[in-house]
Parts: sequence; C-alpha cells; structure tokens
Amino acid sequence: MRLANIFNRRGQATTEVVLLFPLFLIFIVFMAKIFALLVLVQKMEIASAYAAKRWQLESHSNIDYATGWDNSFLLKDIQKKVEDYIGFNNRAMKDFMSLRSVKVNIERTQVWNEVKITVNTQPAQIAILCKYDKQVVCRDQAIRDNCLRGYNYLCESGGQMEVKKFVPTRGRPVQFQLPVNKRK
Repeated sequence: MRLANIFNRRGQATTEVVLLFPLFLIFIVFMAKIFALLVLVQKMEIASAYAAKRWQLESHSNIDYATGWDNSFLLKDIQKKVEDYIGFNNRAMKDFMSLRSVKVNIERTQVWNEVKITVNTQPAQIAILCKYDKQVVCRDQAIRDNCLRGYNYLCESGGQMEVKKFVPTRGRPVQFQLPVNKRK
C-alpha cells in the first residue's frame, strides 16, 4: 500500500460522529457529576474526623468555657476550616460539586459529643435530563420512588448529605498527680 493511497481514502462517515459525539459528552458530564458526589462524601468524612478530634481535644467541660469560648470561637473556627477543606472557598470546586451550604453542629451530652456536618448541594441541572416532566419520566411503578428522588436531586432541589461522628466528652487525660507524703 502506498502512502498516497492512505491519504486519498474516504474517511469515516460523519453521521455516526455527529450523532454519537453529543451522547458521549452527556455521558462524560453525568459521570463527572457522579464522581463529584464521591469526592464530596470522602471530603465530608475527612472533615468530620478533623472536626470531631479537634472538638474532643480543645473543648471544655467547664460550663463557663463551654458556653463562652467553645461556642464563640472554637465552633466558628472549626466551621471555617471545614468549609475551606470541602471547597466552599474555591469557586471551581464549589461549582464542580454543586455546593450550596455547610453547617457544623455539635450536640453535647454527658458521655458523648455528636459532631454533625451537613452539606446541601444544588441540583446538577443537566439540561437534557431535566427537559421532560418528572411524571412522564417516572411513570414505571416498579422504580417510581427512586426515580422521583433522583429526578428531584438532579433537576429540582439538590440534596442534603450528613456525616456524624461521636467523640467522648472528656477525651483529654487528666493530669496525674503524685500523692504528697506530708510528714510533720
């Protein structure tokens, strides 16, 4: 086969390329959104472990400090660090993961502290998937409930994800003091 023959052959029909390329792009965008959810879940797990350990080590048992310094400074600082780690301060990351808001909540009990991180996401708004009415898309009764939840997440309301960690109230060791032998 000569080199001239290779360059003079007719190419692939453009019809297949024109029809399949948009489907390929839709598939890639959809997979990127699924990947973004997986990344978000992992980031939330790591951020909640950080928040729980920091709360365990730096919060106070004394009620005077617990209502003052813990709530006014420590909780706000943990919230700021969690927001930064998840990606709220990075515009590209916030758009890629469709982030709306984050909330760090700490519930004190006598034995355990419950550290809860809640992230709200915006709907993905993939135009070709949200073009049709949800009653038409989700008319199969066998999958109706899951279909409606998925449609609401993708096209209407977004979603809410929550991660909880439990840490002991008194995680810091109490300082050991040697008994003093007082002889008189």
